[in-house]
Amino acid sequence: MVNFTILAGGYTSFVVSYLFNSETNALSVLNQSPTGANPSWISLHPTNRSVLYAVNENPSGGLQSFLIGQNGQLSGPIDTISSGGDSPAFTTPLSTGQVAVFNYNSGTGEIVPTQAGNPLEFTSNYTPIKFNAPVSHPHMALEHGSEIFVPDLGADKVWRLVEDGAPGKFRIQGEIDQPAGSGPRHIATRGNTLYTLHELASTLTQQDIPRAPNGTTGPLIANFSILPEGLPQGAAMAAGEILLTEASPSFPEPFIYVSNRNTGVQDPRGDAIAIFKVEPKLELLGHVFTGLDQIRGMEFGGPEKEFLIASGVAGSAGSIVLKRAEGGKNLTLLTRNLEIPTRTSFVWLN
Repeated sequence: MVNFTILAGGYTSFVVSYLFNSETNALSVLNQSPTGANPSWISLHPTNRSVLYAVNENPSGGLQSFLIGQNGQLSGPIDTISSGGDSPAFTTPLSTGQVAVFNYNSGTGEIVPTQAGNPLEFTSNYTPIKFNAPVSHPHMALEHGSEIFVPDLGADKVWRLVEDGAPGKFRIQGEIDQPAGSGPRHIATRGNTLYTLHELASTLTQQDIPRAPNGTTGPLIANFSILPEGLPQGAAMAAGEILLTEASPSFPEPFIYVSNRNTGVQDPRGDAIAIFKVEPKLELLGHVFTGLDQIRGMEFGGPEKEFLIASGVAGSAGSIVLKRAEGGKNLTLLTRNLEIPTRTSFVWLN
């Protein structure tokens, strides 16, 4: 395959559709689809690739569904509901047909069932989730077996949620404590291992997942700074995204890629992506500078997750596509599109 369609959310009132041609290394805008305000995080249905979910990251937050048509053009919103709180920063569909959405500023969330046979329509049969912590900033949800893991940047915990008797009703059955003040933002799991990217500490940690239910945590197996050397005075770093790739024929080892965000004095090289080897143990291999300003979201796509698209949430550096090189140990820049100055999240349609 040569042509790939990619959707991108952002702090605007539209979702952008890009076309990436891997033969000419060209990234072009196909169209813009109107949405509610600030569809900052978008997520594709796991089995029906014509269904897209988007948050409205506003003080009165929302969750929307869209039908994806030709060239990534969106129809809808088909359905819109309240997220039940302030500034939902993340949404993801679950294998159960439910959609999780969590509100960063209000420390709340919902896991919303969809209609049987119609993933575009939300039901009203759900109970709001409240995290009981002095400060709570839930930033992500990840399905792990029968649990939903929710990293909480304010509480320094990864909450463990389970369904409580019926779809749409969940309870907290435990937590995995994180280092004080670290600010866990996004996570990845591999078997019984938890990898946590900490926004405030700019660290990547590795630990075993304790047997559930559990309110404590075992010792960290690894704890790495993700910061590149040579940052300018006045830089203010805040980790962004974590992506884990498994081994494949062209990339025979698993890797972790994490983004740095500089919210202070900008580095002329732009934000860096740190690359980690996973086996036999976690090891920092190096950094690739992108020219972007505050990478919040990035996503792999293409055969064997060969290509990576990323953008900044600030500045005017647009979106870039990189290619994995040296078996996954490095990234090389292929192309940049400046038509839309900032984006915050991506999904590959093919």
